[in-house]
Amino acid sequence: MNITPTPLTAALAGIGTALAWPFVWSRFGGAGTDGGVALIVAALLVFALPAHAFVIGFGPAQRGSERGLDRALLKRIGAWLAAAAATALLLAAIRS
Repeated sequence: MNITPTPLTAALAGIGTALAWPFVWSRFGGAGTDGGVALIVAALLVFALPAHAFVIGFGPAQRGSERGLDRALLKRIGAWLAAAAATALLLAAIRS
């Protein structure tokens, strides 16, 4: 399956991360638990894999002469972080 990462897919991954984190933390993390393998596996499956797929992509790596600052990747990372932060702030505002 070929997933082409775009700023939109990165933003959607950020929103998904921000929405899923409170559930994952309450289930596997928090003060009453020891974290451990379950939290690590949940973080890998719920956050790291979608972020990699929708922000970085699974395409071939850049060749030697093409290396340098990847502005498109930086834009996708910015979209991912901005969407996650905005969603977290919105959820905090709704809860208060």
